[in-house]
Amino acid sequence: MNLLSAENLSKNYADRWLFRELNFGLQQGQRVALVGINGSGKTTLLRILAGLEPPDTGEVSVRKDIRVSFLGQQPVFDESLNVEQTIFASQNDTLAAIRDYEHVVNDPNHSSADLQRVMELMDTYNAWDYDAQVKQILGRLGILGDLLERPVSKLSGGQRKRVALARVLIEEPDVLILDEPTNHLDLATIEWLENRLASPALTLLMVTHDRYFLDKVANEIVELDQGRVHRYQGNYSYFVEKKAEREQMETVEVEKARNLLRKELEWMRRQPQARGTKQKARIDAFYDTQEKAKGRIKGPEMELSVKTTRQGGKIIEVEHLHKQFGGKVVLDDFSYVFKKKDRIGLIGPNGAGKSTLLNMLTGKLTPDSGVVDAGQTTVFGYYTQTELEFDPTQRVIDIVKEVAEVVEMADGSQVTASQFLQHFQFPPAQQYTLVSKLSGGEKRRLQLLRVLIKNPNFLILDEPTNDLDIITLNILEDFLLNFQGCLIIVSHDRYFMDALVEQVFALEPGGKIRQFPGNYTDYREWQKDQDAETAARPPKATASAAPVAVPPTPAAAPAAAKRKATFAEKKEYETLEKELEQLETLKQQLIEKLNSGTGTHQELADWAAQLKRTDLDLDTKGERWLELAEFV
Repeated sequence: MNLLSAENLSKNYADRWLFRELNFGLQQGQRVALVGINGSGKTTLLRILAGLEPPDTGEVSVRKDIRVSFLGQQPVFDESLNVEQTIFASQNDTLAAIRDYEHVVNDPNHSSADLQRVMELMDTYNAWDYDAQVKQILGRLGILGDLLERPVSKLSGGQRKRVALARVLIEEPDVLILDEPTNHLDLATIEWLENRLASPALTLLMVTHDRYFLDKVANEIVELDQGRVHRYQGNYSYFVEKKAEREQMETVEVEKARNLLRKELEWMRRQPQARGTKQKARIDAFYDTQEKAKGRIKGPEMELSVKTTRQGGKIIEVEHLHKQFGGKVVLDDFSYVFKKKDRIGLIGPNGAGKSTLLNMLTGKLTPDSGVVDAGQTTVFGYYTQTELEFDPTQRVIDIVKEVAEVVEMADGSQVTASQFLQHFQFPPAQQYTLVSKLSGGEKRRLQLLRVLIKNPNFLILDEPTNDLDIITLNILEDFLLNFQGCLIIVSHDRYFMDALVEQVFALEPGGKIRQFPGNYTDYREWQKDQDAETAARPPKATASAAPVAVPPTPAAAPAAAKRKATFAEKKEYETLEKELEQLETLKQQLIEKLNSGTGTHQELADWAAQLKRTDLDLDTKGERWLELAEFV
């Protein structure tokens, strides 16, 4: 039986139907991920199901005594409360007992009578284990110490999201509805959260673009597409496969409907005004066919690879960078020479100094000491977390035309601003919509597009995946795989990082940066091995302990961890295998031609020269294939 049900929901926004007569149900133990393109109505649907927004038509019903909690992208609080009051504001007797207990224990002047009273309350509501869970949640989300006393009105956007997440997790509702729960969380916290939410006892509905998170937490995927829902029992990989099959079937059906519509349209035009019963049935069928024929047919996709500005030998040279704010050192003695086609993932806890480093590289911030020397041909494209600024009267296409009316692609061809917008999921009708009417995700997509069409050769993306839908992420990944310049990515999306980066810069305490070859998963596996090694080491003897004679044993050299191939290296390895097969075939053909003795003198010379070039290619590519084979 459904804990939460929706029947015949309809919602119109900005003169457009997001969905009509939509039905939805959520049963005990279901962990559902809602996916769809930006602007399809995902957030609106969540808010309606959570009872925060009324539908235009339809009804949402929740079973008796079922508690529903909602985490929005932009949490709303009572700004007069502090963090602790906000987290424990729920009308929950157990939480109230914990709150009173913590107040009394932390008050140095508490009386024994007060202590006895709150301890009895903790016993009454069996709150001791729950208190330990609350402390774990607050600790994992970094909500400790002075932050608990801070007014929520003084919190940053990331802190507000963490406080809201802590509140819904502590409430332990029967149904949890989460809208982009991983935004503003660092990677370690995301991994903790996905382990917590993957509980079989949890009933969950969420919107997320994090594909690793989605794969681990969700046991069902619901796609919202053109106002209809499509359910898929399985993980993200299963969804991708079945969605492609569904779209192929729909394309066939739409084509059939359009062909039939042409014939029926002629029949409709020939009919007199007075119609019989049989004619009426055929007329009704005509309107059904007309509706089907309006369906979308997925056309061939343009390969997105814009031309990059020519890059010289010198890109950026960084020497002994140092930066601190107050007494906190965020960057200490960092040096690096950037090379062509560097693909770097920058990681570290929130507040570690990632944005500080990026701002120093781009000249937006001056280091306390050290030098950032950029080459004359280096052109930055910097996508930041700040929101898109626009004039309320501007339309979508105006925002793009401010940068370029025509975009030159890597192959020398040109596309118009309108064609480029279409590739980023802005159909022609939407291109003339006011920017103010776009959803948050659509605005972020437009902002990203503006950065990409400036032809940068050094691209910096600071949390580019926030609020973007999975379709846009796939388009962006394809673009970045073909990008010929340098790339630095800051992202909490592990799938995105694994697909694109070949080197990790990890910010560590004290402002140090560890440079690690490999992608994010490689780094995390190495880090786990290091942690396991540290845990396995025997504790150091104290000064007072008597020395114990231990027979000397030969020290075993630590085995070097085998590096795994990055996503790009795997693709290169597969491509090289095919190329080597083709070159071997070509070599054999050339040898046969030379041995046949049928060619002219000039042809024989050409074949011999081509054979020499082929041998050189085989040697070069064969060496690279062998090098990659060690990691793949």
